[in-house]
This record gives sequence, structure tokens and C-alpha cells, in this order.
Amino acid sequence: MSVANQRENYTAGTMQFATTHWSVVLAASDKDCARAEAALGELCSTYWYPLYAFIRRRGYDVHDAQDLTQEFLARLLEKGDLYKVGRDKGRFRSFLLVALNHFLINEWRRSIERTRRRARDRSAGRSLAGKPIRLEPADRLTAE
Repeated sequence: MSVANQRENYTAGTMQFATTHWSVVLAASDKDCARAEAALGELCSTYWYPLYAFIRRRGYDVHDAQDLTQEFLARLLEKGDLYKVGRDKGRFRSFLLVALNHFLINEWRRSIERTRRRARDRSAGRSLAGKPIRLEPADRLTAE
């Protein structure tokens, strides 16, 4: 099923996360497998839209949801978390949703911290701006 068809079916409410094909997951997680890169691509294309839709339902706008979906998949691959999954550990989609929830919580915390830092910086800037002029060095020479 193509990504476009997945989107249509998903928005119609007839499709949840795709059934996991463990052969693809295991091939993607095996660095020595000749098919690993193709399997990774297949996993990303299969799960991108359901992950994106999940993020959108959390209240993020289109662009933020796209960025977060891309970042989540990139970090999942960078950190090597995909290599820790297995059939014996439960459903792959459950693993993805738990990992995505943790990722979103961490991103929210980072966002809060950035907001606090900006507020502190603004506050520090205002306190410096309110200092009396007489404390600043004065030079009566002009630029000319």
C-alpha cells in the first residue's frame, strides 16, 4: 500500500498502525544484512504517517508535527533503539508509541526550558536597561 493510500485510509478511520512484518523489522535492525537499508526505508515509510497523525492528535500544528516525526525517526535510528526490539518484547507499534511519547515529553521539557531561558534573558536585559545613565561612561567627544 502506498503512502498516499495509507493517508486516505487513515483519515477515513479505517487504518490504524500497519501490522508489523517482523522480517522487515529484524532485517532493518541487522546492520550486516544486505537488505537493512531497504528495510529501514520500508519501516520509515510505513510508520511515518501514523506517527505524524498521532502527533497531530496531540495538538501540534502541521509543520511542528512533520518536524517532530522526522526528528523522532532520526533519533530512533541514531540512538540504535531499533536494534533493541524483538518479537519476544511485544508489539513493534507499542514500542514505537512508547518511544514517541517519551520523545514528545522530552521535547516539551526542552521547549519549557528554552522559554524560561528567554524570559530570564529578557528580564536581565530590562534590569540593565533601567540603570541610571550616570553610571555609564560619559565621553563628551562626538564622532566627528
